[in-house]
Amino acid sequence: MAAPASRQVRRRARAAPRPRSAEDWWWDRLAPRGSGYHLLQSDSMLLVLSEPGPARPRAQRRASRRTPRQPPRGPSAAAKPKAGLRSEAAAAPAPAPAPTPTPEEGPDAGWGDRIPLEILVQIFGLLVAADGPMPFLGRAARVCRRWQEAASQPALWHTVTLSSPLVGRPAKGGVKAEKKLLASLEWLMPNRFSQLQRLTLIHWKSQVHPVLKVESTAVVSFLEEAGSRMRKLWLTYSSQTTAILGALLGSCCPQLQVLEVSTGINRNSIPLQLPVEALQKGCPQLQVLRLLNLMWLPKPPGRGVAPGPGFPSLEELCLASSTCNFVSNEVLGRLLHGSPNLRLLDLRGCARITPAGLQDLPCRELEQLHLGLYGTSDRLTLAKEGSPFLTQKWCHTLRELDLSGQGFSEKDLEQALAAFLSTPGGSHPALCSLNLRGTRVTPSTVSSVISGCPGLLYLNLESCRCLPRGLKRAYRGLEEVQWCLEQLLTSPSPS
Repeated sequence: MAAPASRQVRRRARAAPRPRSAEDWWWDRLAPRGSGYHLLQSDSMLLVLSEPGPARPRAQRRASRRTPRQPPRGPSAAAKPKAGLRSEAAAAPAPAPAPTPTPEEGPDAGWGDRIPLEILVQIFGLLVAADGPMPFLGRAARVCRRWQEAASQPALWHTVTLSSPLVGRPAKGGVKAEKKLLASLEWLMPNRFSQLQRLTLIHWKSQVHPVLKVESTAVVSFLEEAGSRMRKLWLTYSSQTTAILGALLGSCCPQLQVLEVSTGINRNSIPLQLPVEALQKGCPQLQVLRLLNLMWLPKPPGRGVAPGPGFPSLEELCLASSTCNFVSNEVLGRLLHGSPNLRLLDLRGCARITPAGLQDLPCRELEQLHLGLYGTSDRLTLAKEGSPFLTQKWCHTLRELDLSGQGFSEKDLEQALAAFLSTPGGSHPALCSLNLRGTRVTPSTVSSVISGCPGLLYLNLESCRCLPRGLKRAYRGLEEVQWCLEQLLTSPSPS
């Protein structure tokens, strides 16, 4: 009779209320009942997510974390009960089958399916910004359908770096692997690279030209389909860029505002033939035009051809180059004859541009003018007069002026920089950056400019042969510029 008594004691112990533990207190603190929050626990994290449905019961949460004990298997488990206990076993009622859990109380789906797609795309964006889209997005797309949908967003594929997987492998089977690789790229271009802005190729040799061909074909097709929505476009010039520029001239991007074409680290010797009038008709809303380090050969308009419509919204024109440049006064006039709102004009390296050609431009409020000559040949015949035309026209708005390497005479530079001393209305000039590197500027001219421009924060006097030794350097900041003025006023003039 001792056995039935011990069972009753154990049953009463199970029925007694269980004291609250610290774990129960934390669960109630994080997600109290009826609050509409749901708790998901894994090995290394705890997520509190909002859920429109009822919260999962705590008993089921504990049951999911606890591994149920399996009944022992073997001959001892299949043995018959003893004779003395047969009557009690027969009298005890059979245990009722466990209720089938409803769909609401069933096991939760993966926590990745509960994160909204927008949040998941932002998380992927942080990882892509740190390590790039490859190979993370390709691997994440294999986790589940939600991750595959997030990884396929074109917004995550703006900058792509592709390293050839054929590097270091034997030549056997290389042709087959190359075809397979190019087939993958042909699929990636329209499906993932629709918003591609920068493509970098590392350790590519024989596959470079096929890849660029695939890229240019995909970009042209994308411009023809979605070009009406495009506002900015950056291109690295190569032989394959001609097709893309041809699409631009065909008016596929009428709302384009920024166009930049530049050479990469390895300069391309292929000249760029970009007709001015066709570009003005194809991109009439252009605000920024940059053609950097290019050997540009503008086509002549031809006899009887009317001038182009111009760029009425253009605010920045950059034709800087350290190589041979064929931009002349005539080409510059064709570009800017209809651009009264120009603010920045960068003509560094354009040795064929003269002050007389700049004087005829329609822009009246130019703020930055860069005419420095860097790395040009000494055989070029530079203009010695005409710099006053520039300063007298824009002295009231000019903030940055770069005359580095120009051949203007001492008297010409003195007259040009004197324009900043008599601004209209008696206001202080806006000049804050002046680059006179390699010019024939004199100490008296520099002193008058510093005294008349109290906002001057940068002054470059390197390689100025007419200045005393010790002052031929660049000055940055108001204190250094004022120190230069003190030294010029106290030091004797060079012989």
